[in-house]
Amino acid sequence: MDKYSFLNAAHTAYFAELYDKYLQYPDSVEPSWRAFFQGFDFGKTVENGTAERDMPMAQEEGVEIPEVFLKEFKVVQLIDAYQTRGHLFTATNPVRERRKYRPTLALENFGLSEEDLDKEFKAGEFLKLGATSLRNIVEHLQKIYCESIGMEYMFIRKPREINWIQTYIRRNENHPNFSEEKKKQILRKLNQAVSFESFLHRKYVGQKRFSLEGNETLIPALDTLIEHAAEVGVHEFVMGMAHRGRLNTLTNIFGKSAKDIFSEFEGKDYEQEIFDGDVKYHLGWTSCRKTESGKEINLNMAPNPSHLEAVGPIVQGIARAKQDDHHLDDPKSVLPIIVHGDAAIAGQGVVYETIQMAQLEAYTTQGTIHIVVNNQIGFTTNYLEGRSSTYCTDVAKITKSPVLHVNADDAEAVVHASIFALDFRMHFQKDVFIDLLGYRKYGHNEGDEPRFTQPKLYKAIAKHDNSRDIYVKRLLQENVIDEDYVEKLKEEYKKELEEDLESSKKEDKTVITPILQEEWEGYNYATESDMMEPVDTTFDLDNLSKIAKTITKLPEDKKFMRKLGKLTETRRKMYFDKNKLDWGMAELLAYGTLLHEGHDVRMSGQDVERGTFSHRHAVLKVEDSEEEVILLNQLKEDQGEFYIYNSLLSEYAVLAFDYGYSMASPNSLTIWEAQFGDFSNGAQIVIDQYISAAEDKWKLQNGIVMFLPHGYEGQGAEHSSGRMERYLQLCAKDNMFIADVTTPANFFHLLRRQVKVGFRKPLIVFTPKSLLRHSKVVSPKEDLANGSFQTVIDDADAKVEKIKTLVFCTGKFYYDLLEAKEEREREDVALVRLEQLFPIPTSRIREIISKYENADDLVWAQEEPRNMGAYSHLLLHLEEFKNFRVCSRLFYGAPAAGSSVRFKRRHDRVIAGVFDKTLNE
Repeated sequence: MDKYSFLNAAHTAYFAELYDKYLQYPDSVEPSWRAFFQGFDFGKTVENGTAERDMPMAQEEGVEIPEVFLKEFKVVQLIDAYQTRGHLFTATNPVRERRKYRPTLALENFGLSEEDLDKEFKAGEFLKLGATSLRNIVEHLQKIYCESIGMEYMFIRKPREINWIQTYIRRNENHPNFSEEKKKQILRKLNQAVSFESFLHRKYVGQKRFSLEGNETLIPALDTLIEHAAEVGVHEFVMGMAHRGRLNTLTNIFGKSAKDIFSEFEGKDYEQEIFDGDVKYHLGWTSCRKTESGKEINLNMAPNPSHLEAVGPIVQGIARAKQDDHHLDDPKSVLPIIVHGDAAIAGQGVVYETIQMAQLEAYTTQGTIHIVVNNQIGFTTNYLEGRSSTYCTDVAKITKSPVLHVNADDAEAVVHASIFALDFRMHFQKDVFIDLLGYRKYGHNEGDEPRFTQPKLYKAIAKHDNSRDIYVKRLLQENVIDEDYVEKLKEEYKKELEEDLESSKKEDKTVITPILQEEWEGYNYATESDMMEPVDTTFDLDNLSKIAKTITKLPEDKKFMRKLGKLTETRRKMYFDKNKLDWGMAELLAYGTLLHEGHDVRMSGQDVERGTFSHRHAVLKVEDSEEEVILLNQLKEDQGEFYIYNSLLSEYAVLAFDYGYSMASPNSLTIWEAQFGDFSNGAQIVIDQYISAAEDKWKLQNGIVMFLPHGYEGQGAEHSSGRMERYLQLCAKDNMFIADVTTPANFFHLLRRQVKVGFRKPLIVFTPKSLLRHSKVVSPKEDLANGSFQTVIDDADAKVEKIKTLVFCTGKFYYDLLEAKEEREREDVALVRLEQLFPIPTSRIREIISKYENADDLVWAQEEPRNMGAYSHLLLHLEEFKNFRVCSRLFYGAPAAGSSVRFKRRHDRVIAGVFDKTLNE
């Protein structure tokens, strides 16, 4: 017995806690305890026939563990099994029989039997029950872990979080204890949810509405979240959800008038002339709600396309912008909520990308509440065909976030779970997931026939009561309400809906209200002609020099790498001695001037702090400590904030996040930079559905800036083209700016223009690579201080009367052509740079063409293949280009050749063709 004598003095509750600790962190347990637990675990697996009978040393020596501890320990193992696996044995599925899991939680699987049920065990102290019978322990565990709520949390690695959760759910045995008034409020919201859907079903037969039926308890859950959140310090909600239940949420939570929704169902035209609109279940909404206690809380529902889960990172970006702009001292007072579908959260990769952001400095929003409207089917795909994981929410384990699986028929359990989720988030600033397990009453939309693919399931659903009627029966049994109360509730809400329906019929047109109006006060919508108006982007030269001085002087009390010192000194000399500013210096000065004027600047992307091509170095690292020094944040006391972050290796979620940020912070310059231009392909959904179309669909302005490195330098297909043609194809009327600029000064003014105008449009900039250090790509500081953005740059050295060939080009290719022109000494060729590709500066182009009246050879030259680049765009938008001679590579499937020899041959041939029309490919 000497070997295990320490057991005699052990307290059972301590013993149980130590075992829990051992299971999570074996090496943290004192060696003698660890040996004991290892021996017991081994013995247990042998007993169950799951291990070979090679007994550990302690067993071989004939050491016996005291029987009292063996029994107590078996009870501890039972408790641990409930905590770890109890969620697999819950009553959470309202319409399907649960899958069977082995081993079960039966007593015999733990070396216990029914004979032990009435024996007293000190292990009950671990559950704060004191010494009690095994029967009481099992009943307690069943109520906590195996009824309407299944808890997953034992994978969490922080004991503080686990202890908090266990303390929380052991109160009232993970069951709510609501007042009669609270129960009536739950019923009111449930009635609204159910009645709203049935009303639409009757009035608009066969129309798509993506009803919430089967998961109506989402509405009382959200209602409680808002009410409770206001009491614990939340001031703003930012919510994103796909179409399932969206109309119900907008009406019964966000306060959007049912009249407006009915008007949208009528298919009326829009009040606004220049506006395409979108289907009703994609629209966003902003409102201010007064809670029952009189507190005001701002609610925002982000608009979304049909691309499921795209709105998730948008919501995170909006929330972060609000935190940075208005709640920097208490960021958790802005709460993001994302409502997912079960098939989407399991199947869409952007969910993983977004959740990986949750605890990163650049993207954290202090915890998000994720609610899954789980109807166990994706369009027509059964859940067993839609994922490999046990649960659709298993992605939560990435961030070690707790998950609550809840029976959507149990209204009080759903509301209880929502309160837990909020309390956990506010306490730990971490994500939490609610899996609201229900069903879908109709097909994917109300015109589908679900029995084609799930006949057995839909037989069960057809016989199943809705959650309101289930809750009514419960409250009648509890004598909380009577039948008259229920009928009155139904009639009052139905009357409201009928009145709204009649009012909607009197309206001729539908009015679409943009979201986040409070952030956009003072900004106007702009037409294409507004976009072409000149903008004053000048900046006082003395203040520019002060900024330059600050960003070219390293702190003397810190040690930096020699190369960083040399870089900083080079920048100082280029500004103060040589007056030749390169691209990186002009870029930093553009940010500095905006910061000086009080604007925030946010930039994120892969390796943006240094820059993929090592040109930016906006963040300097102290050599010994790796402390970060951002000189742009040291300009003056009342400056804007410069936020710059290296991103996770994501394009989709990161661009979406920054788009959302820009949506909620129009006074900031928000930039996303691709590592290489074509990497933006990974974010194509954001580009197609938000950046190019959001103003037309949702009246949503946005000033997001995208930097896409572009230029042919023989680096192969993936590192050459930013796929310019794809963005240009998306251009229409006044939806965005596209630029491919060639001088540091023009880049400086382009960035400043983005903030100085009184409206916001997305800006796509094809940025250089080799030009970052090109000897001719420099600008004097006077061009920055006193200049303006040039949409077209004429050939300043051309003698007009001598020009026979007038060449238009864009971007880096200009410098290739300039080098060839100088080598050939061709004074009869003028090179004109098209700096803004959209909106096309038509009048300026025509003015230049007219100027060169002796030119009989008009050329469009591009380094991209004929089917790529800007050529087809120019043909569509400018009549004159139909008569241009085009010099480009031939038609290719890949943007560029992988062979450097082949690349150079093709590139040289295009250049030669510019100067000799007989050599065109």
